[in-house]
Amino acid sequence: MAKSVQRVRDLMSRDVKTLRRNERLKVADELMRMERIRHLPVLDDDDRLAGLVSQRDLFRSALARTLGYGEHAQDKLLAQISVKEVMTNDPVTVAPDTPLASAARLMLDRKLGYLPVVEHERLVGILTESDFVAVFAEASPAPD
Repeated sequence: MAKSVQRVRDLMSRDVKTLRRNERLKVADELMRMERIRHLPVLDDDDRLAGLVSQRDLFRSALARTLGYGEHAQDKLLAQISVKEVMTNDPVTVAPDTPLASAARLMLDRKLGYLPVVEHERLVGILTESDFVAVFAEASPAPD
């Protein structure tokens, strides 16, 4: 790993898509599909991190599909449920100056695929498994 990549701030994604607590899950589903992301931080009215919605939360909420209903019924269900009803409250977070090794250990120990990055009570980024994979892929020689 390059010496310049030592802290969370060196690797985190800064352009983070977010949701509001009262938005509907349909918005979360559409945003995740369009942006090809699996985790969306949820902000409160003061722009502080209130929770997190993951693809897994959407799957759990969309039981209509598993019960044999069609896509239209699933869309209707997602349009009725608010983000705050299914989000993970008080997600585990890290600060931008956290050493990457500590963040990686936290992700492994807690079996997390993401860590919201918070500074002065504000969301400033997100660190995901994909961020780590990208660093190692760039550092590795291309296969023949």
